[in-house]
Amino acid sequence: MLWHQLADEAGEEFVSNTGAIDYGPARIQEKMYEILTGFGVPAELIPAAAAAERWPGLSFGPDPVMFHPDGGVIDPERAMAAMRAIATARGAQVCYGTPVLRVEADGEGAAVHTADRSWRAPVVVVAAGAWLEPLLGGQVPLPPLVVTQEEAFHFAQRPPAGAWPAFIYYGDGVMYGLPAGIDGEVPGAIKVGAHHGGGGPTTGDGRDGIVRPEARERAIGFVRDWLPGLDPAPAGEVTCLYTSTVNEDFILDRHGPFVVCSPCSGHGAKFAPLTGEIVADLACGGTSPERRFTLAAHLG
Repeated sequence: MLWHQLADEAGEEFVSNTGAIDYGPARIQEKMYEILTGFGVPAELIPAAAAAERWPGLSFGPDPVMFHPDGGVIDPERAMAAMRAIATARGAQVCYGTPVLRVEADGEGAAVHTADRSWRAPVVVVAAGAWLEPLLGGQVPLPPLVVTQEEAFHFAQRPPAGAWPAFIYYGDGVMYGLPAGIDGEVPGAIKVGAHHGGGGPTTGDGRDGIVRPEARERAIGFVRDWLPGLDPAPAGEVTCLYTSTVNEDFILDRHGPFVVCSPCSGHGAKFAPLTGEIVADLACGGTSPERRFTLAAHLG
């Protein structure tokens, strides 16, 4: 597993093995169980009553629950710091506070322009999230990308507090939760949010950072109905940006001197080491390992 390789190289762990569960009336968990076990990944399909005994802070209804014991939670700040440190040790230069204003094809390569300097290279990787389309649109045939502001909320545990798995609920929409870590406002907090929760279109520069009341009420209602082990009054709240394709697949492809790296739609961070390997290969002349991630597949 690439996260373990990164941990070995950095000399510290980035993934807390909490286990992960999938449940809900949409019954997606049963199909996921078939997929995981078909690839030899450990998973259990557990009756709801047994799951309620194992995790008393969660309510499951009548439907079975899938447990993935190797699931866990990534510490993104420590992981990114380690990746930057390893890259710097191998010769990379990291320029902080230096926003890229423009990229352009330039002769046999491409140029990257900031406010006070420019770089030229045979290949430029653009992994700009919500700023991908403003930087590359018109130069690379991109599929529609929708940027939305999403919300997540931190909830304190009711006594007796204990260890929680990460979880995804599939019902009327998708809700997720995981141990919040250092940003959780209170010790042992659980972070809860809606995946693609209905935030309106925005831009990287135009987000307002204001939590929508309807998003807050949806999270509170979900906690009241499904998470009896949590206090339904949020202890904290945050916003983030999703940059989504129509089918939620990634874009990992090369067009001319540009490698387009958009592991997007709200679930890219967990694949960071693998994404890095794919992008490095594309920059060195390789091809995308999955046609579904190519620009041509997204453009139909």
